[in-house]
Amino acid sequence: MKQTALSAAVMLAAALWSVAPLTAMAAQDITVQPVAELRSDFIMGADVSMLDAIEKAGGKFYDAEGNPKDCLAILKDNGVNWIRLRLWHTPVNAADVVEGGKTISRKGDPVGGGNNDLAATLRIAQRAKALGLKFELDIHYSDFWVDPDKQHKPAAWNNLHGAELQAAVYQYTADVLRALGEGNAFPDMVQVGNELNGGMLWPDGKTWKGKPEEDIGGDEGFVALLSQGIKAVRDADPTRKTRIAVHLANGATNELYRRVFDLFAKRKVDYDVIGLSFYPYWHGTFEDFQNNVDDISARYLKDVVVMETAYAYTTQDGDGFPNLFNREMQKSVGYKASVQGQASLVRDVIAAVARVPGNRGAGVFYWEPDWIPVKGTGWRTNEGNAWDNQAMFDFKGRALPSLAVFRRVREAGSEADVPKLQPIAPVKLGAFVGEIFTPPESLRVGFSDDAQRSIYVSWDDVPADKLKQPGNFTLQGELMGYPVKVTAEVSVTPRRNLFEDPSFENGKLDTWTIAGSTAAVSNERNPGNAHSGQQSLHYWLGEPFQFEATRSFKDIPDGTYTLKAWVAGGGGEKAIALVARDCGDDKTYSAAATNTGWQKWAQYSVRGIKVSKGSCTVGIRVDGNTGNWGNADDFEFIRDSN
Repeated sequence: MKQTALSAAVMLAAALWSVAPLTAMAAQDITVQPVAELRSDFIMGADVSMLDAIEKAGGKFYDAEGNPKDCLAILKDNGVNWIRLRLWHTPVNAADVVEGGKTISRKGDPVGGGNNDLAATLRIAQRAKALGLKFELDIHYSDFWVDPDKQHKPAAWNNLHGAELQAAVYQYTADVLRALGEGNAFPDMVQVGNELNGGMLWPDGKTWKGKPEEDIGGDEGFVALLSQGIKAVRDADPTRKTRIAVHLANGATNELYRRVFDLFAKRKVDYDVIGLSFYPYWHGTFEDFQNNVDDISARYLKDVVVMETAYAYTTQDGDGFPNLFNREMQKSVGYKASVQGQASLVRDVIAAVARVPGNRGAGVFYWEPDWIPVKGTGWRTNEGNAWDNQAMFDFKGRALPSLAVFRRVREAGSEADVPKLQPIAPVKLGAFVGEIFTPPESLRVGFSDDAQRSIYVSWDDVPADKLKQPGNFTLQGELMGYPVKVTAEVSVTPRRNLFEDPSFENGKLDTWTIAGSTAAVSNERNPGNAHSGQQSLHYWLGEPFQFEATRSFKDIPDGTYTLKAWVAGGGGEKAIALVARDCGDDKTYSAAATNTGWQKWAQYSVRGIKVSKGSCTVGIRVDGNTGNWGNADDFEFIRDSN
């Protein structure tokens, strides 16, 4: 992996942090630095869409002292003032669910994941309203989960298109709001669609093509469907007190938000709030997130609300079903997977939103703090809970001290609430002989609240003579704003690997050529799917696909080379192969690879590649079936001999 500020921070995290066992803590045992100048109406929200299913399955909740209590009352006692509930049209399987030849659940069974139909939504909304909590309704316009990778129509609408589908969106939205109103649970905010990066109700409202011949509704179809949902909300509440939100994922990606909301500005779409998902271990850095929310709030003159965020309080597992958040993610994100680390991350998300200029940072929702491990309440029927270590209750339902963050950010703090800088271990960096070396402009350093934060460093000059030959040298620096010295131990080695960014940490694929099903391939930021660092080459498509991702090297010495890469994924592809071609003759070199499961990494090699005319093209080729997914990372192309 190329040495960067990121890799230095990851190594520092690995050196400083070990995973401690769960122990009982009191709320006063954690540090929560207050957030200044919060809006009086700032949303301290919780998405509790699983709550009805958890309680039906026997789940119980307890306050921090261990007293049994209603979950919503516990949330309110800890500063939560809003809840968010997702709504699915008809959450039953429209057909048998079959994976790998095994039937997971049957046609007509509840889908799982909360089974969030209107009746379940109404039950929780009524309880929330009775407690004085405000309520945001998240209408998915689907029978099951939707997100940037999938926006399935409800089965009841599969044969509807054009004006008929638009009418169904309007009527369904109106009927839902009428029922909620009659139940004294009319929402204070309505989210029309969920994580609409690429549109809604595919293919009619899809905005991107998986292949050139795909028939999609494009921007026109998307806006037409979205506008009908919005119109139904406005008609249900002519006073416009009910706010309308439009929600995208990838909250640190400004290019995405400008593309979608520029479209809405051009088409004069009527909405009030820009909603974002921001999971730092998936979506990017706090700096990129802050830049995005600052930009879009000013560009579109709208309030911004984080509709989803979360973090782990442990890397332990409560039900034997693999968790989405794993041990490596804490190292790359910069917050320890601890009760304190969970509180610190939520506090920092709140602070980032509160900093949005013009007082347009309107709030934050934590996603599913209630999702404790209870049998029968998994992601779908007959699966377990991959989220239990990101709840804000322990595995037995007792409120964690971190839940108090929503209350404590508003309270007057003390000197004890100010995070203290921790001792800084020497940072290990790498440089290559004869190449320019620039030390990282900032380092993530550890604080007493189980968080690492980026601090700029003023480095001494790099001695030019130290880069002329292999060896080691020490570089001194000082943290800016702190009278604290830091030391970097720099190892200078000859460059062997011709890939300058072997683990895709620059977040781009601009030096790669993607041929075939280009929509299947991306540079994914997800430490849980990466072999090292945060990024990797990712592939997935909701239909059969074929692609080749290659790098071409020019003016390289002739000789014998080896190509290596690490590969992991769900499996089931027709073929995966590392390939090398155009290396001076017509020969193609290849080595087959096989995926056997998530995080089950294997390294594959193509050896004996003969380069005879100073150039060679190397990479990976995948022939995939519908829904196949995988990741490739840490590529090496190394000269073995002359």
